[in-house]
Amino acid sequence: MTTATSLRLWRSLHIAPFIPLLSRLMTLASVIVLVGLLPWLSGRDPALSILRARSAEQEATPEVLAAIRAQLGLDVGPFEKLQSWLMGLLHGDAGNSWISGAPVLPGMLKSAQVSLMLMSFGMLVAVVTATLICVPVIRRGLNGQVSRSSGAIGATLTALPEFLLASVLLVIFAAWLNWLPPYGWRGFSYAILPALALGIPAGGLLGHLFSDGLSATFTERWVATWNVAGFSRIRITLAALRRTLPSLMPQVGMVMVGLTGGAIAVEQVFSIPGLGRATLGAASAQDMPALQTGILILLIIAIVLGSLANIGRALLLGRAFRLGALPVAHSEQSIQRRAWIVPTIAILLLFILVATGITRDPFNSNFMRLEPPSLALPLGADGTGRDILARVAHGALSTMGMATVVVFFSLGLGLLIGLAPKLATGPIEITKATPPTIAGLIVAGLMGPSASGAIIAVTAVAWAPLAAHTAALVAEVKAQPHVRITPMLGVGHFRLMSRYILPAVFGPVFRHSMLRLPGVALALAALGFLGLGPRPPSPEWGLILAEGMPYIERAPWAVLIPALALILLSVLAVSISSIVGVRKVSR
Repeated sequence: MTTATSLRLWRSLHIAPFIPLLSRLMTLASVIVLVGLLPWLSGRDPALSILRARSAEQEATPEVLAAIRAQLGLDVGPFEKLQSWLMGLLHGDAGNSWISGAPVLPGMLKSAQVSLMLMSFGMLVAVVTATLICVPVIRRGLNGQVSRSSGAIGATLTALPEFLLASVLLVIFAAWLNWLPPYGWRGFSYAILPALALGIPAGGLLGHLFSDGLSATFTERWVATWNVAGFSRIRITLAALRRTLPSLMPQVGMVMVGLTGGAIAVEQVFSIPGLGRATLGAASAQDMPALQTGILILLIIAIVLGSLANIGRALLLGRAFRLGALPVAHSEQSIQRRAWIVPTIAILLLFILVATGITRDPFNSNFMRLEPPSLALPLGADGTGRDILARVAHGALSTMGMATVVVFFSLGLGLLIGLAPKLATGPIEITKATPPTIAGLIVAGLMGPSASGAIIAVTAVAWAPLAAHTAALVAEVKAQPHVRITPMLGVGHFRLMSRYILPAVFGPVFRHSMLRLPGVALALAALGFLGLGPRPPSPEWGLILAEGMPYIERAPWAVLIPALALILLSVLAVSISSIVGVRKVSR
């Protein structure tokens, strides 16, 4: 055995098992350092931000700025301040607000309690919604009538992003019907609409996933055996749920993580004093200590929720997974032509919307403020007298154009990072546990709200699913006999990647990235709605919806029209992903 061969063997036996763990630790440490250095990475003078927040009229002389730096300990270098910040966290001190001068951590922890309560209510709604969707599937499975659910209800509910559903619920139940309070957090009635807005999309997704999973579980032979043996229907149902749940735990974890990001938008719409709204306000005011603390707590919540889902999966699988004794389902699902009807209709309606409004001016205020729809103004005017049809049509091109840029950047990053599966373990896991809204808060803290900032923020998290897909495909390709033998034939690492692995991986990952285009557009719209994306007067869909919210009672069309456009985009994203999911199962 040569020295080089012995060295490779030693590395594979002693170092390789620890690479994923080291990757996770280094990624988490990098995120903490990034959050800790936000005040200096932003390129803004902290002393100037504090002065402007305290007194907008006082002149920013060098002497005044130096006094502020000395008072708050800002005259030290960034790494010394980072060390001080980390030591403060260990002792329960996250610094003082640049705006109020009060300690940051107590207020943020109080806001976090509100957010966790809201997320708990939302998760309860999600469980109830998913249960109602799955009941017909379980009933058919127990009766031996196994067939894949159409998923229409689940897909419809999933196609309503939290910020969009919150706006619609606010219009209908608070503004029109006056049944529930529109804003605040002062009792149970104030939690109903926010919990519905947060839980219904999550429940629709969970119901869609579980109905498909249960349909597959009821095709396994043990179900028929248990029926013949006389087991009760309740016991068979519980066993089917236990069998289905482990394979879906990663998706359940992602839904739970998604509640973290969704809560930010819901809190903003309903003016709930939660952690997301407090962090969003800190980003807008450039209150860096509050922004640091809010982002850190949000990341901790997201990572903990994702980790709990992975632990739950391992516990549920138990010995069956370790012994390779999991039963196999029969894959008899196929795509029907009618499945393409919904995405085709959505594309057609979006095309008509763009075609009819693209020739109109989206910027000039040529009409009366909040003018209702008419023949000359088919969709009415917004709060400044601008044509809503023109703005929504141009916004479609703006939003989808930004989404296309994000997808191509994400594709490149996903392929590059996914080609090193073990090293990419940490970045992929941490990034998948980071909702786009949290990334948007970080980027807004660094460079302020902007279209380019929104593109960077969504790209920063959108690459992770593509990298995970790439890593899985790389592992499959490397396991093929004709690829495993190439090193023995003298094929180098670069040639192996460029000639054998990358060509086999690129096609599936590219198709995957294209299917994520509508979902990426929705993420960009969410950032625009929260004020973390393009600035006025940009005709971006999320921004258009946010601009219409103050006029929700006087001119509901200013909210409903962009909301309907976003619903069409959401339906398109969910219906296409459902079709692709069936195709993967049928292979």
